[in-house]
Amino acid sequence: MVLLFAGNAAVGAMKKNPNAFGNYIILSGLPASQGLYGFASLFLIMNYLTDSVTMLQAAAIFGLGILVGLVNFFSSYRQGQLCANGIAAVGNGHDVGTKTLILAAFPELYGILTVAITFLVTGLMK
Repeated sequence: MVLLFAGNAAVGAMKKNPNAFGNYIILSGLPASQGLYGFASLFLIMNYLTDSVTMLQAAAIFGLGILVGLVNFFSSYRQGQLCANGIAAVGNGHDVGTKTLILAAFPELYGILTVAITFLVTGLMK
């Protein structure tokens, strides 16, 4: 869904300014990185998905899954909106592609933080 925001903005911006296609590609693909953070968190959690999992470990795994899912959804949602606005501005001729990329890094940090939290919590579950 979030890629749809930026993708639609890129299609509209290409009609006005087709020369900035590189900016459109980078900014429209950036919100997809939160999916990769969820995937990385899954690999950190997978070692604990066994038949001998304790109730406390199961609760921690469930909580991590909810945390990672919600944080990455909301950060990618807002990042997609931010990137779509930047794409629209670049399409209108403003030189804000790099500045938008820098601003889009702030929601990205929340996705990275979920992987760090998953790493720390799984380290405590041993």
